[in-house]
Amino acid sequence: MTIKHSLDAAVRPTSRRALRLRGGRWAGFAVAAWGFLFAVPSFVWALGGTFGARSTVAPSLVKLAEDRVTWFLAVLWVTGFLKLFGGLVGIGLTRRRGTWTGPLTVFCGGGATVLLIWHGCLFVVHGVLVEARARAVAPDLAGLTRWYLFLWGPWFIAGGLAFAAAVTHYVRRCDRRRKVWLYGCAGTLGALFLSLASTVSGIG
Repeated sequence: MTIKHSLDAAVRPTSRRALRLRGGRWAGFAVAAWGFLFAVPSFVWALGGTFGARSTVAPSLVKLAEDRVTWFLAVLWVTGFLKLFGGLVGIGLTRRRGTWTGPLTVFCGGGATVLLIWHGCLFVVHGVLVEARARAVAPDLAGLTRWYLFLWGPWFIAGGLAFAAAVTHYVRRCDRRRKVWLYGCAGTLGALFLSLASTVSGIG
């Protein structure tokens, strides 16, 4: 009887720990689904389709896609592959990786968290200001602003939060937590600086 209780006590913590590790993977898979799904419009528009673009994207961008402007098509292809890469980063965050692969994955995840949340918040804030009539836009863009407020803004923020959850879970279960945490901070700060610079310069 004593042996049985001892075995039970040894097995239960291991089982619970394994359950927590498996349960925490949902964030990484959510990132993967977010990235792969988000890549579809980029590739569709790059191939000449404009399904869903006319009512949800700025008319100037739709025209660039329809006119098959080379540099804009290149941007669409690059952004599409970046979204796929983001999905792969999410998968990478679902389990422990190597000495260098793990920290680099966290670095990318930390950077993506800031870029996505920052970008999404800009859309939401702009939309709120327009809806509150604190900022004026052309009449033909009023409906488009609502798409950025209620669709694209929340979509970017949701992706950023998923990255944040996946990175946090990965760091918590790492053996070399300090090293991985420093990589995550570097990615986060780098993305924050890039976001601030692009906003101040008017590029982003």
